[in-house]
Amino acid sequence: MKLDGKTLWNEAGRVGFVFGGFSSLCLLLKEGAALTGSTFLVQAAAIILWAVEFFGCILLMKKYMLDLRDKFDGVTVMDTYRFGRRVALFSGLILASVDAAVIMYMPQETVESVIAELNTAISSKMGAGYEGEIGRFVDKLPLYTFIGQWLYCFLYGSLLSSIMSRYIFLQGPFQGGDGGEENIDNQ
Repeated sequence: MKLDGKTLWNEAGRVGFVFGGFSSLCLLLKEGAALTGSTFLVQAAAIILWAVEFFGCILLMKKYMLDLRDKFDGVTVMDTYRFGRRVALFSGLILASVDAAVIMYMPQETVESVIAELNTAISSKMGAGYEGEIGRFVDKLPLYTFIGQWLYCFLYGSLLSSIMSRYIFLQGPFQGGDGGEENIDNQ
């Protein structure tokens, strides 16, 4: 089967949904650990889940790029790179939406305590004139989080797809294009 632009978008959308769901699950597990109130559990969960998400995305990208290469005829390095960028675009959209929703539906008492702590810290260092700025920043925090998370996911996914797309087509250093050994003259 030949890979065309429409098929590439469809495959990337399907895989992006998997990546977005995986990353969103890790995010929700971190938030669940935060609800326990145990500082040790929060920190341990954050570190462990970050590592699971980081390395899990690498392994998933490798798996789905190999699947794309094996499923379609004539897939090139550029096709797998485009696939990875599109996956990053879709998965970033899903994760950024979930992250912004978590912030928007955060309990009001949590938001107020964070604002109070920030106001205290800022007023002791910069004066009382900046206290209102915290409130304006917090009002737009879901938007800033959405944009930042989507940008991070897209850049991380683009870099990862750039590396992985070359990796899955990599040949041995002493193999020619036909898979045979090249004669190397050491003179």
